[in-house]
Amino acid sequence: MEQYRILLVEDDAEISEMLKNFLSMENYEVICAFDGQEACQKFDEDTFNLVLLDLMIPKLNGMGVMEHIRQKSFVPIMILSAKDTESDKTLGLGLGADDYITKPFSVVEVLARIKAALRRTMHYDNASADTDVILKAGDLTMNLTDYTVTKRGQKVELTAKEFEILKLLLQNPKKVYTKEQIYSLVWNDAYLGDENAVNVHISRLRNKIEEDSRKPVYILTVWGIGYKLGSV
Repeated sequence: MEQYRILLVEDDAEISEMLKNFLSMENYEVICAFDGQEACQKFDEDTFNLVLLDLMIPKLNGMGVMEHIRQKSFVPIMILSAKDTESDKTLGLGLGADDYITKPFSVVEVLARIKAALRRTMHYDNASADTDVILKAGDLTMNLTDYTVTKRGQKVELTAKEFEILKLLLQNPKKVYTKEQIYSLVWNDAYLGDENAVNVHISRLRNKIEEDSRKPVYILTVWGIGYKLGSV
């Protein structure tokens, strides 16, 4: 069985040790960092399959660490934070986090979300290198083999969740998806009414692929229902 490597960034020694011990028993290799500078250094020096990131850490906060990572990697980032306001969640997801778990949390829930995030990521890593699977819409091209999106030949940098949402729409161009369906299919989790997570990712995705995000042509809103791919 392949052992996945997780960078755990948490300045609370008790929480860090608890998570490391639990995840190690589940066959994950956990590397700990206790401040933002150490986290960035360890990420730059090594390879990880996933990052568990606390926001309130010394020297460089979690948002700064996430921005550093996103400059060079699409590795799944899961935020662990006692800050549970909608604005905090929106900011975290907007900067590129794939998931947001508020403290106190269940280690079983954390494990389930880690497994879901890794399943999504490894799906693309295990794709055949011999045959590129391409999806197109207008000037957009999505390559499911190397996990890239280009627009008129220029690479568009997407987070894992943004990529999944766009892929869902490109694969089903005539289907209208509700926010509940998008959340369930992309997050691979039960929808608990948190439509803000979907809204944030749709908004950021539009900012990246649309000429004018206020007048989208790729991701259309179907009022009262959800979203669909535009006829581009």
